[in-house]
Amino acid sequence: MTGDKRAIRDGYDAIVDEYLAHRTSEHADRPHLDWLCDRLADGARVLDAGCGAGVPVAERLADDHDVVGIDLSREQLRRAREDIEQAGFVQGDMSALGFADDSFDAICALFSLIHVPLDEHARVAAAFHRVLRPGGLAVATVGGDEGWNGNNPDWLETGVEMRWSFPDTETSARQFADAGFEIRETRSIEDSTFELLFAENREN
Repeated sequence: MTGDKRAIRDGYDAIVDEYLAHRTSEHADRPHLDWLCDRLADGARVLDAGCGAGVPVAERLADDHDVVGIDLSREQLRRAREDIEQAGFVQGDMSALGFADDSFDAICALFSLIHVPLDEHARVAAAFHRVLRPGGLAVATVGGDEGWNGNNPDWLETGVEMRWSFPDTETSARQFADAGFEIRETRSIEDSTFELLFAENREN
């Protein structure tokens, strides 16, 4: 595990309650889940990539769908298992998904892909393509026009360091397209520098 990933894992381990409160009170990304929910058949298998404590994806989808969450942080996963018993949660790295080909009908990566080291973003897009069935859907938070690679030493005023790495939106869209996705649309997230990318998996 790289130093960046270790710092991200340890940071999220340290601020479980603070981050969950932040995600619970932050509604900017929730309306965009409607795009996915409107297109999923009941019982669809969904991967929540970088699930944290399961909010908002697993929390919303687990009653009607087969949701699996994956995250680096053991403590975030512990909280997710306590609060969302209908879903399954495993510790892992989204750049090296240990799932069979065509395992999922959809993937959500909300505010998680933006933590992945820059040189691994294309690898993550390829991993998403591999585990999604043809026609499967992906929703991911991606960087805005600028892109960024840096850290905040006092994130959420917790005294905990957090790191981010993401290219600009155009580069992210190109990486997904190169991996085998058709980009359906991108949307700005209100009061945020990030965007949501919506994509459909083409034939493997």
